[in-house]
Amino acid sequence: MPVKCCFHRSTPTNPMAWSESMDTLLANKAGLDAFRTFLKSEFSEENVEFWLACEDYKKTESAEKIASKARMIYSEFIQADAPKEINIDFSTRDLISRNISQPTLKCFDEAQRLIYSLMAKDSFPRFLKSEAYKKLINSQQDGNPKRWLPFL
Repeated sequence: MPVKCCFHRSTPTNPMAWSESMDTLLANKAGLDAFRTFLKSEFSEENVEFWLACEDYKKTESAEKIASKARMIYSEFIQADAPKEINIDFSTRDLISRNISQPTLKCFDEAQRLIYSLMAKDSFPRFLKSEAYKKLINSQQDGNPKRWLPFL
């Protein structure tokens, strides 16, 4: 008979696991949804939407689709007065603007890195301290008896 480990290991679907890293949070649909809802409450959901658009963009294979997706990302998030304009420095915005006519799969990498860093340093810690996240943790704990002591 196999021996069960007495330590509970969290899974990515467990809200407590999301606190391990922003990557863990973003890789989980429920975690991403909760983070998005939190960002909407702070009027900064454009950051995660831009990050997701870039992730999708980097998987694009057709040159035709690369150009159209790049224009969509640019008009939605990068250009001045875009509907979901992200907060990036002038030099990054200017570089993208100069290269958008011949986009590559890497043309948004620097902006995506800046936005990821902003979310990781600012939004993510606030999310982990938010009432919404605490409620998720509490509801998860209420619904699951502790599994790390199977002999109790």
